[in-house]
Amino acid sequence: MINECADPDVASDLEGSFDRLIPFEGPYRHAEGNSDSHMKSVLVGVSQTIFVEGGKLLLGRWQGIFFCEFDGPRERHLQVKVIPD
Repeated sequence: MINECADPDVASDLEGSFDRLIPFEGPYRHAEGNSDSHMKSVLVGVSQTIFVEGGKLLLGRWQGIFFCEFDGPRERHLQVKVIPD
């Protein structure tokens, strides 16, 4: 996800907010022990589109990219696809 990242407390605040909104222990019918991870992933989404100009990401001054792993740590593969205009 893309969010303000100049202040390291933002990542911690985001994580805490997700945990309060969707707690690990909940009234979930899906009982594999990672139900909260599925719900959080739906809120955040699984991809981002970011424009590139002159070899640089077009993000706001304070913005950064967060890789959100709600069911881990696990080994993941990050894919980047560049689509020329």
